[in-house]
Amino acid sequence: MFNCSLDELADNKLLILYILNKINFPISNSQLTDIVLENNLMNYFTFQQYFSELLNSNFLVLIDKEAKQNINITKQGNDILELFMNRISQDKIEKINGYLKDKIITIKKEAAVTADYTIENENSYTVNLKATENDIVLIDIKINVVSNKQARDLCAKWKENSSKLYNKMITLLIDET
Repeated sequence: MFNCSLDELADNKLLILYILNKINFPISNSQLTDIVLENNLMNYFTFQQYFSELLNSNFLVLIDKEAKQNINITKQGNDILELFMNRISQDKIEKINGYLKDKIITIKKEAAVTADYTIENENSYTVNLKATENDIVLIDIKINVVSNKQARDLCAKWKENSSKLYNKMITLLIDET
Protein backbone atom coordinates (compact mmCIF):
# COMPACT_ATOMS: atom_id res chain seq x y z
CA MET A 1 0.00 0.00 0.00
CA PHE A 2 1.70 3.26 -1.12
CA ASN A 3 3.12 4.56 2.19
CA CYS A 4 -0.33 4.67 3.69
CA SER A 5 -0.94 3.92 7.35
CA LEU A 6 -4.00 2.00 8.50
CA ASP A 7 -5.39 5.20 10.03
CA GLU A 8 -5.00 7.04 6.73
CA LEU A 9 -6.63 4.15 4.88
CA ALA A 10 -9.65 4.22 7.18
CA ASP A 11 -9.88 8.01 7.07
CA ASN A 12 -9.79 8.08 3.27
CA LYS A 13 -12.49 5.43 3.00
CA LEU A 14 -14.63 7.41 5.45
CA LEU A 15 -14.04 10.49 3.30
CA ILE A 16 -15.43 8.70 0.24
CA LEU A 17 -18.46 7.60 2.25
CA TYR A 18 -18.89 11.16 3.52
CA ILE A 19 -18.92 12.59 -0.01
CA LEU A 20 -21.59 10.16 -1.18
CA ASN A 21 -23.64 10.67 1.97
CA LYS A 22 -23.48 14.45 1.51
CA ILE A 23 -24.49 14.30 -2.17
CA ASN A 24 -27.40 12.01 -1.30
CA PHE A 25 -28.10 10.69 -4.82
CA PRO A 26 -26.31 8.22 -7.09
CA ILE A 27 -23.42 9.60 -9.15
CA SER A 28 -20.97 8.11 -11.64
CA ASN A 29 -17.50 6.86 -10.80
CA SER A 30 -16.03 9.66 -12.90
CA GLN A 31 -18.00 12.31 -10.96
CA LEU A 32 -16.82 10.88 -7.65
CA THR A 33 -13.26 10.65 -8.99
CA ASP A 34 -13.40 14.29 -10.08
CA ILE A 35 -14.53 15.40 -6.61
CA VAL A 36 -11.69 13.52 -4.93
CA LEU A 37 -8.99 14.64 -7.38
CA GLU A 38 -10.13 18.28 -7.71
CA ASN A 39 -9.87 18.61 -3.93
CA ASN A 40 -6.50 16.81 -3.73
CA LEU A 41 -7.91 14.34 -1.21
CA MET A 42 -5.92 11.37 -2.56
CA ASN A 43 -4.31 10.20 -5.78
CA TYR A 44 -6.24 8.41 -8.50
CA PHE A 45 -4.87 4.91 -7.88
CA THR A 46 -5.35 5.07 -4.13
CA PHE A 47 -8.90 6.34 -4.63
CA GLN A 48 -9.76 3.52 -7.06
CA GLN A 49 -8.37 0.93 -4.65
CA TYR A 50 -10.41 2.29 -1.72
CA PHE A 51 -13.49 2.59 -3.93
CA SER A 52 -13.17 -1.07 -4.92
CA GLU A 53 -12.70 -2.13 -1.30
CA LEU A 54 -15.78 -0.16 -0.23
CA LEU A 55 -17.80 -1.89 -2.95
CA ASN A 56 -16.53 -5.32 -1.89
CA SER A 57 -17.41 -4.55 1.74
CA ASN A 58 -20.97 -3.54 0.73
CA PHE A 59 -20.52 0.02 1.98
CA LEU A 60 -21.16 1.22 -1.58
CA VAL A 61 -23.42 -0.18 -4.26
CA LEU A 62 -23.41 0.09 -8.04
CA ILE A 63 -26.81 0.87 -9.49
CA ASP A 64 -27.34 -0.23 -13.09
CA LYS A 65 -29.50 2.25 -14.90
CA GLU A 66 -29.90 2.08 -18.66
CA ALA A 67 -26.50 0.55 -19.41
CA LYS A 68 -24.73 2.94 -17.02
CA GLN A 69 -23.57 2.41 -13.48
CA ASN A 70 -23.93 4.93 -10.71
CA ILE A 71 -22.63 4.69 -7.17
CA ASN A 72 -24.55 5.15 -3.97
CA ILE A 73 -23.79 4.64 -0.30
CA THR A 74 -25.58 1.72 1.37
CA LYS A 75 -27.27 1.69 4.77
CA GLN A 76 -24.26 -0.22 6.05
CA GLY A 77 -21.98 2.50 4.67
CA ASN A 78 -24.06 5.22 6.33
CA ASP A 79 -23.98 3.31 9.63
CA ILE A 80 -20.17 3.03 9.53
CA LEU A 81 -19.86 6.69 8.59
CA GLU A 82 -22.08 7.70 11.51
CA LEU A 83 -19.99 5.61 13.93
CA PHE A 84 -16.63 6.98 12.79
CA MET A 85 -17.50 10.43 11.41
CA ASN A 86 -15.33 12.09 14.05
CA ARG A 87 -12.21 10.59 12.41
CA ILE A 88 -12.56 12.84 9.36
CA SER A 89 -10.67 16.09 9.87
CA GLN A 90 -12.74 19.26 10.10
CA ASP A 91 -10.59 20.81 7.35
CA LYS A 92 -11.53 18.06 4.91
CA ILE A 93 -15.21 18.24 5.86
CA GLU A 94 -15.20 22.01 5.27
CA LYS A 95 -13.34 21.56 1.98
CA ILE A 96 -15.87 19.00 0.72
CA ASN A 97 -18.88 20.97 1.99
CA GLY A 98 -17.62 24.12 0.25
CA TYR A 99 -16.91 22.27 -2.98
CA LEU A 100 -20.34 20.60 -2.99
CA LYS A 101 -22.08 23.88 -2.20
CA ASP A 102 -20.47 25.38 -5.32
CA LYS A 103 -20.82 22.33 -7.58
CA ILE A 104 -23.96 20.44 -6.53
CA ILE A 105 -26.12 21.91 -9.31
CA THR A 106 -23.53 20.89 -11.92
CA ILE A 107 -23.24 17.41 -10.41
CA LYS A 108 -27.04 16.98 -10.45
CA LYS A 109 -27.22 18.21 -14.03
CA GLU A 110 -24.50 15.78 -15.13
CA ALA A 111 -26.40 12.95 -13.46
CA ALA A 112 -29.72 14.00 -15.03
CA VAL A 113 -28.54 14.79 -18.57
CA THR A 114 -26.90 12.13 -20.70
CA ALA A 115 -25.66 12.14 -24.26
CA ASP A 116 -23.91 9.29 -26.00
CA TYR A 117 -23.72 7.64 -29.37
CA THR A 118 -23.14 4.25 -30.92
CA ILE A 119 -21.71 3.31 -34.30
CA GLU A 120 -24.27 1.50 -36.46
CA ASN A 121 -21.98 1.15 -39.50
CA GLU A 122 -19.27 3.21 -41.18
CA ASN A 123 -21.70 6.00 -42.20
CA SER A 124 -24.32 5.82 -39.48
CA TYR A 125 -24.25 6.79 -35.82
CA THR A 126 -27.15 6.71 -33.38
CA VAL A 127 -27.09 9.56 -30.89
CA ASN A 128 -29.11 9.16 -27.68
CA LEU A 129 -29.98 12.38 -25.84
CA LYS A 130 -31.79 12.12 -22.53
CA ALA A 131 -32.86 14.26 -19.60
CA THR A 132 -34.38 13.03 -16.35
CA GLU A 133 -35.60 14.69 -13.20
CA ASN A 134 -36.29 12.80 -9.98
CA ASP A 135 -36.11 9.49 -11.88
CA ILE A 136 -38.75 10.68 -14.38
CA VAL A 137 -37.70 10.76 -18.01
CA LEU A 138 -38.40 14.22 -19.42
CA ILE A 139 -37.10 13.48 -22.88
CA ASP A 140 -35.32 10.61 -24.60
CA ILE A 141 -34.39 11.17 -28.23
CA LYS A 142 -32.52 8.92 -30.64
CA ILE A 143 -31.18 10.55 -33.78
CA ASN A 144 -29.25 8.99 -36.64
CA VAL A 145 -26.41 11.04 -38.09
CA VAL A 146 -23.84 10.32 -40.79
CA SER A 147 -20.55 11.20 -39.11
CA ASN A 148 -18.67 10.80 -35.88
CA LYS A 149 -18.20 14.58 -35.75
CA GLN A 150 -21.96 15.18 -35.95
CA ALA A 151 -22.54 12.63 -33.20
CA ARG A 152 -19.91 14.23 -30.92
CA ASP A 153 -21.22 17.75 -31.65
CA LEU A 154 -24.82 16.77 -30.84
CA CYS A 155 -23.70 15.20 -27.56
CA ALA A 156 -21.67 18.28 -26.60
CA LYS A 157 -24.49 20.71 -27.44
CA TRP A 158 -27.01 18.62 -25.50
CA LYS A 159 -24.80 18.49 -22.42
CA GLU A 160 -24.20 22.26 -22.58
CA ASN A 161 -27.73 23.42 -23.35
CA SER A 162 -30.18 20.63 -22.55
CA SER A 163 -32.66 22.86 -20.68
CA LYS A 164 -32.76 25.46 -23.43
CA LEU A 165 -33.03 22.83 -26.19
CA TYR A 166 -35.71 20.91 -24.30
CA ASN A 167 -37.79 24.08 -23.84
CA LYS A 168 -37.44 24.95 -27.54
CA MET A 169 -38.58 21.47 -28.58
CA ILE A 170 -41.58 21.56 -26.25
CA THR A 171 -42.55 24.99 -27.52
CA LEU A 172 -42.26 23.85 -31.17
CA LEU A 173 -44.29 20.73 -30.52
CA ILE A 174 -47.02 22.42 -28.48
CA ASP A 175 -47.31 25.72 -30.34
CA GLU A 176 -50.46 25.57 -32.48
CA THR A 177 -49.93 28.74 -34.49
